[in-house]
Amino acid sequence: MQIINRRSFFDRSLKLGMATALSTLVDIPWVVKQAMAQTQGRIGLNGKKLLFVFLRGANDGLNSVIPIQDPAYNTTNRPTLVIPKDAATDYSKLGPCDFPQSGGSAATFAYANAIRLGNGFAALHPSLKFLAPVYNAGELALIHRVGYPKQSRSHFDSQNYWETGTPNKNLTKEGIFYRTMVESGLANTSPLTGVSIQSSLPLSLRGSQAAMTNLDDPNRYNLLGVPATTGDAKADAAIRAAGGASFPDKAYRGLLGLQYKNLTDTLAIFASLNFSEAGNTFLDDENTDGDFPYHLFPTSNAKNGGYTRPGGGTEANKYVVDTGAYGFFNRLKSAALVLNKTDAIVAGTEFGGFDTHSRQGAVTGSHPNLQRRIAWAMYALRKYFTKYADKTHWKDLVIVTLSEFGRTSVENSDRGTDHAEAGVMFVGGGAVKGFGKGNTSGVFGCHPNDSVPWVTGQTGSMFGVSNRYLKRSIDYRSVLGELIRDHLGASSEQLNRIIPGYTVAGEALQNGGTSTRDATRIAGEIGIV
Repeated sequence: MQIINRRSFFDRSLKLGMATALSTLVDIPWVVKQAMAQTQGRIGLNGKKLLFVFLRGANDGLNSVIPIQDPAYNTTNRPTLVIPKDAATDYSKLGPCDFPQSGGSAATFAYANAIRLGNGFAALHPSLKFLAPVYNAGELALIHRVGYPKQSRSHFDSQNYWETGTPNKNLTKEGIFYRTMVESGLANTSPLTGVSIQSSLPLSLRGSQAAMTNLDDPNRYNLLGVPATTGDAKADAAIRAAGGASFPDKAYRGLLGLQYKNLTDTLAIFASLNFSEAGNTFLDDENTDGDFPYHLFPTSNAKNGGYTRPGGGTEANKYVVDTGAYGFFNRLKSAALVLNKTDAIVAGTEFGGFDTHSRQGAVTGSHPNLQRRIAWAMYALRKYFTKYADKTHWKDLVIVTLSEFGRTSVENSDRGTDHAEAGVMFVGGGAVKGFGKGNTSGVFGCHPNDSVPWVTGQTGSMFGVSNRYLKRSIDYRSVLGELIRDHLGASSEQLNRIIPGYTVAGEALQNGGTSTRDATRIAGEIGIV
């Protein structure tokens, strides 16, 4: 049985049978709201929203956005993992990203070479081919060499630092998106502000002064966890009756009444949304991959790319994602529905498997399968929030991926890669300034002409830390800070509270320079929105 599971300070005081459900909707105390009002920006008031996806386990960015023109990316360093060049392709040529479409007769991922990105230096892994349409629309930023000072190579520590926005501080227990929602000042009046669709509330949305929502299975979001039952109706009636009861006016009595209202409002919101498999009817608006319009959220074999052929029969080589991806795409669909159909500002989910110490796979295998999910998710979300836009349009949305660190530049003896330092972030959205929208390409941090140049060769950027790890040139806080301020609408004062020390000169997060924490030169904000 799934009980609604948001956190709040009422957990310690309310001992009624419905206390667990009620505690899910506790919002910011009045005094906190009043304190914030002095420097409130436009978070939640400008119509902008954010969807995050955490890639748990540490994605191998060197086999995502490939430094194909760096001679150190070779079969000596990566004997089984290197992605080969296409002999007929000039990777120094500038322009849009290539998009090797397959059509109806060939396998979806028939192309087995690095895909020319058009910035003259980098390439895409062929499993990421569905990023090409988003990239060529100028609505995708591929951000390489991302990390933070004094990088931890512990999954647990580094995930915490990414989610709290405070590197090397294990005592911080409030998440970066939680603080963003607190600064919005809306939790006192809005049943929903931040929502995650996964097994438990992520640290990025946790905190002690306001409650965010986590849904494991949106179809079971109700008091008893068993929808459409007599008991459920009785429980709803009990909540309504309790909310209307007359009590003496005491401290926080108004806030308590608000919680009953928010609880019933939230239950009504989710009851009105169709999260079911039968409701997953969202289709592309063109012939996908030169074939026919595919389902945007592949949640079964029948809805997975071109597997089910129009004339009858099936074809497994037409899948757009691996068959193990259906749980993730159910969660992604739910997060998209929440942002599109409610007033929630931030929503997100996660998937794991990126800790690829063995048998990682080059063109095919475990890592390419995971990357297919990344690319198709970005492609599908762009189409969904364009064709099916309701409360949220693609132009008002940013999608951002997080991952705790990158992988070693040299593969190990088990045909995999180990924990390392800098990695890749994917940022998509209608307002993103990518290829042709103020930038000659949508690739940041992967070119010798960058403000912090990519240095080629065996003693270059791929081996810039301990002669083993890709060295960072962009701090993840600069990316998230820019999105929180310039997209979501935080004021500069708010951003300093959301990401502590954001404007400290020695951190170099805004304007770039040499970080005083580890003497590494970084780019600062890169202008992606």
